[in-house]
Amino acid sequence: MAAWLSQRSLLRSSRWLCPVSRGRVSIRDVGRTTSAPGALHALQDKPRTAEDLPRVRFLELLYRMVFQGFYNRLHELQIYEKQLYGPIYNSGLKSVSVNTPQLLEELLRKDEKFPSRGDMSLWTEYRDMRGLGYGPFTEEGKQWYNLRVVLNKRMLHPKDSAQYAGVINEVVTDFIRRIEYLRRRSPTGDLVSDISNELYLFSLESIASVLFETRLGCLEKEIPAGTQEFIDSIAQMFSYSMVVVILPKWSRRLLPYWGRYIAGWEGIFTFAKMLIDKKMEDIQQRVDRNQDVQGEYLTYILSNTQMSAKDVYGSITELLLAGVDTTSNTLTWALYQLSKNPQVQDRLYEEVSSVVPADRIPTAAEVTQMPYLRAVIKETLRMYPVVPLNARIMTEKNISVGGYQFPKKTTFTFCHYAISHDESVFPQSFTFRPERWLRDGHQRPNPFGSIPFGYGVRGCVGRRVAELEMYLVLFQLIRQFEVKPDPRTGELKSISRTVLVPDKQLNLHFVDRGRRTEDRDLFHPRLCTD
Repeated sequence: MAAWLSQRSLLRSSRWLCPVSRGRVSIRDVGRTTSAPGALHALQDKPRTAEDLPRVRFLELLYRMVFQGFYNRLHELQIYEKQLYGPIYNSGLKSVSVNTPQLLEELLRKDEKFPSRGDMSLWTEYRDMRGLGYGPFTEEGKQWYNLRVVLNKRMLHPKDSAQYAGVINEVVTDFIRRIEYLRRRSPTGDLVSDISNELYLFSLESIASVLFETRLGCLEKEIPAGTQEFIDSIAQMFSYSMVVVILPKWSRRLLPYWGRYIAGWEGIFTFAKMLIDKKMEDIQQRVDRNQDVQGEYLTYILSNTQMSAKDVYGSITELLLAGVDTTSNTLTWALYQLSKNPQVQDRLYEEVSSVVPADRIPTAAEVTQMPYLRAVIKETLRMYPVVPLNARIMTEKNISVGGYQFPKKTTFTFCHYAISHDESVFPQSFTFRPERWLRDGHQRPNPFGSIPFGYGVRGCVGRRVAELEMYLVLFQLIRQFEVKPDPRTGELKSISRTVLVPDKQLNLHFVDRGRRTEDRDLFHPRLCTD
């Protein structure tokens, strides 16, 4: 999540060759074109240096950011710059952008023992101000490695994540009940408004159940005090992040953006600290009563490791933050695409309704063995990578990538959005096609074409738990409901808020599977004219 900070170096272009209409560029048209002639440099036999790379300029980009509205569409800029400069180019501020699966693989295969994500000062500055510890996203070097050794336990291995299936299924069951409650309150009897916020509540309840072994009550009719404030704090912190990156520090005293950004972090850490303190108090009470201290994730961390309280606050807060925002947004996009593609939804329903009896909740082993369910999530993450940008700093040695020689301490930016929409790797890249990931005899895409959870030792620590959450909740939603679009919503576009989020509220109809076909057809997307 963190290395998105290199976006500021991506956003510096010298020309704009793509069709523009009222400040908007046709991303679909650009995605189908070939790379610029400058890309041929990377194919030449003679080694070149970073000085030979095509270079992006800053002032024209600033113009487009301010006057053409690209400040919240940074992911689209990756595709535009790829069209202009080719697969590898100097994006400014000593950052080199790579945007093909082949170059990404070449670079990541050369990862160091302690891979560095890059400049994390945007996050560490707040922690330093408050005397807080760093977590898995902000720590670096050997300290990061030692931290990950501890955090990986009971989390990263598929067998470890499977142990949380029971508690996650309980949360899923309560979420289905909440969907039923919201449907009944709607004028049509099946409409759920702002499904994204409901999925935030689900994700928070689910990850808190894993991390803190307790239920927060986020899925009750009345949401607990502080819960929505925490969700809003995440949105606020991310929303003001980009302006904090772009504007100089002296402007913080004159403009309100810095205070609002810090207020977002205050809300995040205050909520997380309350949960951590409550768990620590519970463990201490059990120790005082000479009771056996057993439990899942946080209990294990607190009672079986040497992590300081400072490190616990930093690490668990970052895991909580990542576990809420990424899962909820991926599920939002998945339901949106399923509502638009009834043939895909029908195929998914056929799988989930045939593998597990209707009167039984699936196990972790069952959902992780459903190829089409997994393909739906994988295709969603391809189209909407959780973090559209990542980075590495090669700190130890010189490196060769794409025929260019780079000195150590070079920052490389991974343009995940451009890579996952590369037409040569993913034909019809803007079309939702889960079948492209199936093992059915045809050639599958390059595995480096979509790596939403990162790669190698710096891969997402919560990946397996996040996948399990998404499989289990999507299974039950599709088995019970047919998801239909709200005609008033229209097309959703993605905007950059560190993660990719919808540009407007998403409302969906959750129609009982038993409802008559002719009634369900009222919500068919082809009939939606608004």
